[in-house]
Amino acid sequence: MHKTRRKRHRKIQSVLLVLSLIGLLIIFLMPYVIDRASPPAIPAATTVTTPNEIAIVTPSPSPSPPPTEPPEPEFADAVWMAVGDVMMHTPQLPGAYDKKTNRYNFNPFFKAVKPILEQGDWVIANLETPIAGVEFGYKGYPQFNAPVELGEALKNAGFNLITNANNHSLDQGESGILRTLENLKKLGLPSKGTAASQEEADKLVLSEKNGIVMGLLAYTYGTNGIPVPEGKPYLISLIDEQKIKADIAELREAGADFITVSLHFGTEYQTAPNDEQKRLARALIAAGADIVAGSHPHVVQPYEVVEATEENGHLRKGLIIYSMGNFISNQRGETKDYGVIFKVNVRKNITDGTIDLTEIESIPTWVHRYKPDHAFRYRILPIEETITAASDTLLTQADYDMLQKNYDMLRNRLDSMKKTE
Repeated sequence: MHKTRRKRHRKIQSVLLVLSLIGLLIIFLMPYVIDRASPPAIPAATTVTTPNEIAIVTPSPSPSPPPTEPPEPEFADAVWMAVGDVMMHTPQLPGAYDKKTNRYNFNPFFKAVKPILEQGDWVIANLETPIAGVEFGYKGYPQFNAPVELGEALKNAGFNLITNANNHSLDQGESGILRTLENLKKLGLPSKGTAASQEEADKLVLSEKNGIVMGLLAYTYGTNGIPVPEGKPYLISLIDEQKIKADIAELREAGADFITVSLHFGTEYQTAPNDEQKRLARALIAAGADIVAGSHPHVVQPYEVVEATEENGHLRKGLIIYSMGNFISNQRGETKDYGVIFKVNVRKNITDGTIDLTEIESIPTWVHRYKPDHAFRYRILPIEETITAASDTLLTQADYDMLQKNYDMLRNRLDSMKKTE
């Protein structure tokens, strides 16, 4: 009986043990069973349908990349400067002569404007006299020849380019041109407008400053009736509209970013340009010139800014200076003793190669002539700066009053054509 109870007890224990193991196994496997039994997760972009419905699936939009900003354009800047006629009349010579050295010193002529000229990258003067040397004799009007020291003084003042196509280029004949060119080369002053040979005449004048390349051309209306030697038209560049346009195109082809055309033209002592001046200058801007720099009238004339449209549709700005007057001479009265320094900021867009004339400044000047002893002395004074400082001991109150009056008059004259007609 006891044995029967023990057997039953053991059987119960065995059943409980098996049930316990089964329970533990169920607990252990339950997460896997639930996970397998769960329906799969539905992507957010998918619509679940019944068999009778059409499934419409909308793809999730991909994030758009941020818009790329166009690169900021890069610019290069350089300063263009030019003055009018550089002349040497007979009265200008004695006061510049130094007996001790047997040389001429013209540096005092330019001392007051040198700090202005030194601000330029290209600084251009129109040399309206041969500097052929002492053997030709030093002469003033009507057939000039100045000492070579004038060229030295121009270089010392800051000039680095010379134009010499004008009505006095042939004053000392062919040999005078050749000697002048030789002396300019010795001084390291590149020039344009006269040439010693056809090969030299065909040579392009390209000058690079701050990554901007300027091309320079120069022409004159005539030579005061002095005939150009037969078979040698290369000696001096005469105004020929079609030739100038072809020369502009050649400079562009050679890599010029912008082009200066120096024209010795117009009517002497007239304070406004004539119709032919305006027509020709505007035609040259339309043909690709960027600056037309005028001389010859010996008085200041207005300037204007005109627009030209390139073949690609780009609108280009051109500057026409009809006359910059006399920079240095002995001429007096009726504003013949006044001139102007033009200062232009030339900006190149490195990205597309376009050129813009971003700042145009005109600085009127006056040739002060005084006589401290037996000979006249000459100084080129920047008028506004001189009036503002009011400290020049060589000037009288009457001089200051005259300068203020004429400065206002010159400003009005210069600005009278600012807008294109």
